[in-house]
Amino acid sequence: MSALALGLAAVVGVLLGALGGGGSILMVPLLVYVMGVPTREAVVISLPIIGLTSVMAAIAHWRAGHVQLGAATLFGLLAMLGAFLGGRLALLVGDFVQLPLLALAMVGAGVSMLRPRPTMTAGEHDRVSPGVKAAAAMGIGALTGLIGIGGGFLFVPALVLLVHVPMHAAVGTSLVLIAMNAASALAAYWGAVPLPWGFVLGFASVASLGSVLGARAARRLPASALRRAFGVLLLVIAAFVLADVLM
Repeated sequence: MSALALGLAAVVGVLLGALGGGGSILMVPLLVYVMGVPTREAVVISLPIIGLTSVMAAIAHWRAGHVQLGAATLFGLLAMLGAFLGGRLALLVGDFVQLPLLALAMVGAGVSMLRPRPTMTAGEHDRVSPGVKAAAAMGIGALTGLIGIGGGFLFVPALVLLVHVPMHAAVGTSLVLIAMNAASALAAYWGAVPLPWGFVLGFASVASLGSVLGARAARRLPASALRRAFGVLLLVIAAFVLADVLM
């Protein structure tokens, strides 16, 4: 792997570990625009990298007691179904659809990062219908399958607002769901797009180390300032991707 690829892997991992999501949304544009990988291949390559990195980051959060998998199991299983269906759909629509969708998802992620973290009381949570929860889970999963994002920027608020996971545990729990999502989406693409496993494993190894460091740093860094800065970065990159698609 080149020094550039190693540096990018470290950045993605640190952001994923620190924010519980967000860093993975950079994977596809980095692969496409920095490393020259075709869009569909970039989406598929991103999935095992995201999954492996999320597992390592989740372990660090688990040790800190910040994972509530039991509360989110059904939500995660529905998201996996959405991820598989999204991956199968991506094989039908063609990769020309994926970059515009990715840019729109980045806008959503950027806005999400700039807004305050959500809160909800137990009473408000009880008023959320099972249908809304199921639709949200499958929708987040479908985005993973379609455009190769982990969905952490959506999982964290969904876990807080819909599943009633406390904020301190939502980040770690989201990492587990991201890994589940990525595995399901990868299964949908299996055999249709070749994977350069040497690159994948090397990138994932460095990103995983970065994610562990990011998870530890999350307890010391000003999280709100980090989220805002990353939100601005996402909006800038989204504007670049949209400009490239429309030109």
